[in-house]
Amino acid sequence: MVVEDSPGDQRLIMEALQKNNGKAKIHLAADGLAALDFLHRRENHANAPVPSLVLLDLNLPKRSGLDVLKEMKQNPKLRSIPVVVFSTSSSEEDLKRCYDCHANAFVTKPSELDVFYSVIKTIQDFWIGIAQLPKQ
Repeated sequence: MVVEDSPGDQRLIMEALQKNNGKAKIHLAADGLAALDFLHRRENHANAPVPSLVLLDLNLPKRSGLDVLKEMKQNPKLRSIPVVVFSTSSSEEDLKRCYDCHANAFVTKPSELDVFYSVIKTIQDFWIGIAQLPKQ
């Protein structure tokens, strides 16, 4: 699942993920409230699958990425889903707050396109291909 409000970053992330694994089903939420509705299977998401990974921006409308992270990690049904915070922030304060809220990783978005694609590939390779995750 990708939680990102910037259309440009949405496009880049989706392209990178599909390029690395064209078979993967990728769900997109453009704000924090939509992400939580999907994760809690509310509103139009009653049959939503449980994501294997959440790539989460911090600066989101409606509910912040930090709010989404906190709510996920406080919920027994959601806390085992790995959350990689993928943000333009490189603030030590943001980094600490995310890890204090049990983010699995914090990655600052690279500004160079080739590095951006490489970072997404590395995240996907590790969390989907290497890490052992519990069945949902």
